[in-house]
Amino acid sequence: MMTGMTETPADDGLDRLSSKELHDLAVRRAKRHVDVRFFWHLMEVLPAAEAVAGQTEDEQVDMQFALAHIDDVTDAGEGEVAEQLRPFYVEYLRRHGVKAP
Repeated sequence: MMTGMTETPADDGLDRLSSKELHDLAVRRAKRHVDVRFFWHLMEVLPAAEAVAGQTEDEQVDMQFALAHIDDVTDAGEGEVAEQLRPFYVEYLRRHGVKAP
């Protein structure tokens, strides 16, 4: 009987990667598998990450300007925004069984 212990998944090395490396790994995986849902979900969570990171200039963007967020997807691997998105990238990579290189 195990009490007070939780099972730890095998070390996939993702926690040791920088946020930029996690972003790049997740984006490469999504491109390779044509995972449109990943990019759509990233565009949904990106405004909140930008707001927490102090980048609020995109808050008032209408849906008609949603394509402007495509550039943001690239920038989502940089600085404080990448730090805010770190859990998003790790969860995505683990769900798909991706390990750190």
